[in-house]
Amino acid sequence: MFSPRDSGKSDYISLNIHESGSFARGTSRSLWRQWNQLSRFQRNILYFAIITVLLVIFYLLPSETKASTSNNEVDYSNVEVVQETAKYEKAVDEVVVDNEEQAAGPGEVIEEPEFQPEINQVDDDQIGEPPQPKPNILKFNGPQNYKQEAVVAAFKHSWNGYKKYAWGHDNVKPISKRYHEWFGLGLTIVDSLDTIYIMGLYDEYSRARKWVEENLVFTMNRDVNLFEVTIRVLGGLLSAYHLSGDILFLNKAADLGDRMMPAFSTRSGVPHSDVNLGTRSAHSPKWGPDSSTSEVTSIQLEFRDLSRSTGQLKFETAAARVSEHVHKLEKYDGLVPIFINANTGQFREYATITLGARGDSYYEYLLKQWLQTGKTIDYLRDDYLYGIAGTQKHLVKHTAINKYLFIAELVGANKEIKPKMDHLTCYLGGTLALGVHHGLPSEHNILAEELVKTCYHTYAIQPTFLAPEITYFNIQKMEGENQMDMYVKTNDAHNLLRPEFVESLFYMWYFTGNKTYQDWGWQIFQAFENYTKVESGYTSIGNVRNIQHTRQQDMTESFWFAETLKYLYLLFDDTRQLIDLDRWVFNSEGHPLPLYES
Repeated sequence: MFSPRDSGKSDYISLNIHESGSFARGTSRSLWRQWNQLSRFQRNILYFAIITVLLVIFYLLPSETKASTSNNEVDYSNVEVVQETAKYEKAVDEVVVDNEEQAAGPGEVIEEPEFQPEINQVDDDQIGEPPQPKPNILKFNGPQNYKQEAVVAAFKHSWNGYKKYAWGHDNVKPISKRYHEWFGLGLTIVDSLDTIYIMGLYDEYSRARKWVEENLVFTMNRDVNLFEVTIRVLGGLLSAYHLSGDILFLNKAADLGDRMMPAFSTRSGVPHSDVNLGTRSAHSPKWGPDSSTSEVTSIQLEFRDLSRSTGQLKFETAAARVSEHVHKLEKYDGLVPIFINANTGQFREYATITLGARGDSYYEYLLKQWLQTGKTIDYLRDDYLYGIAGTQKHLVKHTAINKYLFIAELVGANKEIKPKMDHLTCYLGGTLALGVHHGLPSEHNILAEELVKTCYHTYAIQPTFLAPEITYFNIQKMEGENQMDMYVKTNDAHNLLRPEFVESLFYMWYFTGNKTYQDWGWQIFQAFENYTKVESGYTSIGNVRNIQHTRQQDMTESFWFAETLKYLYLLFDDTRQLIDLDRWVFNSEGHPLPLYES
């Protein structure tokens, strides 16, 4: 019974429903007659009651949402390493952009509604998978020994230069004390978030978080590289979310992921390399019709994790489709050419085969996707094993004098051996060790150890103790000559502060406990201190072969913060417990993401 009343009268109207047939016997005409019998005051009371109920309903719903969001705040005063269950929440992007109306010029910001995702608990049926492990909030004590303290000091030295001369921009130029803009996304800040957090630098973390909250937007009318933005920005945001439990980073990641989806709108499903986040459009690179094989096959960890974290299946579906497509393509004993056409979906005929630039992380992400999905997708493991077998059959070579093992390249239609190896290839030792740890053939450890030893010598033979970008190897012994195993060409003698070798050193130390790997890493860190440190940070150099003429290049790449210093810090962790490699997997930019059960 519903009884609207006024405070000064005792009369009321009662509508009683005794059974389901009673209402059916009433007619619309009789109801209208009863309504007309009500006084104007009684009608107003009914209107007021209905409006009040509606207002209460609308008021309560957003209050619950706000309450759930506020519960994700993190107390950073406790910096001990702890395991906690973070709230597993959903971010839904409902922004629609009309490209014709948003006619901003190149480089200008496209005005559009502020991205405000709906935050709800993720139900198991929304994910489309069995219940997944929820991310853990980790908190860290900071450096525990003098080597870690030295790495943190190096980070802070670089970070202070960035804050002073390039804050909010992509890269700092520490010599000229200026900045370099690549994508206009504050790359150094976003790429550094998890490193700052892992090092326990919570004041710096708080400032970086504030910049992300207030200034990180994706509406710039500018082309960006799908792969680079995925591993650096999307990966950085997702890692910061999983480590801290802060929903802000997931919201930003969901917005970014949605804006990158047009890259997958090709006939083959293989994405274009370039995407405009503001106009939500994509195209092939300016230099040609093809995408790099490693780039289109090294975005799956991040897009899959975005789907698992938000409950939006479209990200994982689009990225996984690429891996499935490449799986079906014909390969050379598991090895892939370094270019693929996004429209035809086919490899470029006779393109170079290498585990260096444009090919490297294809193999890395086969293994890491298999691990990320709980070792449940067999073709990923099989393609990885197939690729390593092909590497051992066709690419593994030894130098003429000391028999150093290196990974060569195959060039042209005849697949001629080119005895060169990019520093990028030095990631492979750590990847092989990771696979062995997770049950893959133990003989891969022999290849890993030999390759890591060779990579160490590419550093050790240089007077700066820093490796060049590319090293060439002598594979045929020449009589009567003072022959060396390795040599460097002038144009390849630069060092960009790259992380790949210290990354492998971290894995080898983590799985073996052999302090030799720590010692090698410390030697390399000292070389960075001696030859790349400047007043306002650390800079890449143009010549590793001459300590008197290193040709400082006035650039600090964001991976110096995201990877090189992070892996050095983890390498010098004597406990080998800061990041559990049975629960986390690092993306290609050194950002840890959680492993799932399926």
